[in-house]
Amino acid sequence: MTEPIRARAFWTVAPGLGELRDEPLAEPGPDEVRVRARRSGISRGTESLVFRGGVPASQRVAMRCPFQQGELPGPVKYGYASVGVVEAGLPALVGRRVFCLFPHQDRYVVPADAVVPLPDGVSDARGVLAANMETAVNGLWDAAPRAGDRIAVVGAGVVGSLVAALAARIPGTRVELVDPDARRAPLAARLGCTYATPADASPDADLVIHASGHPAGLATALGLAGFEATVLELSWYGDRAVSVPLGEAFHSKRLQLRSSQVGAVATAQRARWSHRRRMTLALELLADPTFDALLSGESPFDRLPATLARLADAPDGALCELVAYP
Repeated sequence: MTEPIRARAFWTVAPGLGELRDEPLAEPGPDEVRVRARRSGISRGTESLVFRGGVPASQRVAMRCPFQQGELPGPVKYGYASVGVVEAGLPALVGRRVFCLFPHQDRYVVPADAVVPLPDGVSDARGVLAANMETAVNGLWDAAPRAGDRIAVVGAGVVGSLVAALAARIPGTRVELVDPDARRAPLAARLGCTYATPADASPDADLVIHASGHPAGLATALGLAGFEATVLELSWYGDRAVSVPLGEAFHSKRLQLRSSQVGAVATAQRARWSHRRRMTLALELLADPTFDALLSGESPFDRLPATLARLADAPDGALCELVAYP
């Protein structure tokens, strides 16, 4: 009798502690595929919160990812940015490179409709940005920018940078990427934006998108908004209480503060766009090699417990860290 194929997966077993675990894989059924991972991406904000045990109890169900195993705060298998090759299962997909919202694992079996083929012009490495690009697309739909708008994006992480790059492609817009780290200036220029520190950012923006993940960034965003402008909140703070300056000019400027979250398709698009159609668009947008600028480094899969501990405890300015599989 043939022994089952074994897989290795990353688990957060307790706050601040991860390990690789072995598990058997069943053979794929008639409508399933087995994927051999090539690269996965670490979503710095969300995965650091999960790794640190910072997801509040009230949000643990809402924060489940599609193929999560275990429960928050742990032990839990969590993640959603995997690129690999279909090596068995549905014949039409065998040999295809695909993206899947799957945790960090070297091989896995999923329904065939859970994978989305990568366009030929999208590398394995760039493909791991698909989930972040999907968030950026949804955020831009929620923000509803208009041609000619002056737009401030506060926070030059992966999602903020992707949103800024997309907004800069709208005719006539002027997009300023605002971040306290001056090392982000060349990135802003590459994405078609200008760069400013919070102290030097241009006031009276028509639209402000906040994606820094820090309360101080939200205060900056509110301060940059012009009369009757919208401030769109893309950050998620986990179990941290956030103090928001809703005094000062918030009311006299008649500002709107709105949230955006990728779990539901933006209201204006929901009647016509499925999650799969939105993901397909995200992958198509990643055909632009400009987005390679968001890939900061690469670590081997077998060192992932130490890599996540490093990223969670001592942020180093890196953007998307790649995980390479043997």
